[in-house]
Amino acid sequence: MSTKYRFTLNGQPAEVAGPPMARLLDVLRRDLGLTGSKEGCGEGECGACTVLLNHEAVCSCLVPLFQVEGASITTIEGISAGDEVSELQRVFATEGGAQCGACTPGMIVTIRALLDRHPTPTRAQVREYVSGTLCRCTGYERIFRAIEVLTDQRLAEGVASPSAKGVSGE
Repeated sequence: MSTKYRFTLNGQPAEVAGPPMARLLDVLRRDLGLTGSKEGCGEGECGACTVLLNHEAVCSCLVPLFQVEGASITTIEGISAGDEVSELQRVFATEGGAQCGACTPGMIVTIRALLDRHPTPTRAQVREYVSGTLCRCTGYERIFRAIEVLTDQRLAEGVASPSAKGVSGE
């Protein structure tokens, strides 16, 4: 049985028809052509398929299609500003936070959720947020460094509260 679902996808109205229990990951990749979210484990343990669902980082391999009705979904494709990479993506690349690319989309989406809540996160907050996204290439230190650089830039630009502790603080 196929049902139509309406939602907001990367800031734009979207509609897709499918079985209620279809995985959001499959619908995004196969039906909507958004292949940035990756299939890793298919069990919600690796985080490669992370998207924002109503501003919360979730593994799209665990979300049945019926749960997206009326929701807001942001994929890695929605993190960038058109053809321009986002500030987060840029610093991730320049600081070596992305290597093989398998975890990168999920990691960036997860960190976007963190930065939306904590513009200048502590290292403990970063560790907590990225704990569900496995990375076997960087050892996480380069990822932490990328967020630290971004936090320092935000503080210098006055984007975040200067009284907040950055990533280097515990």
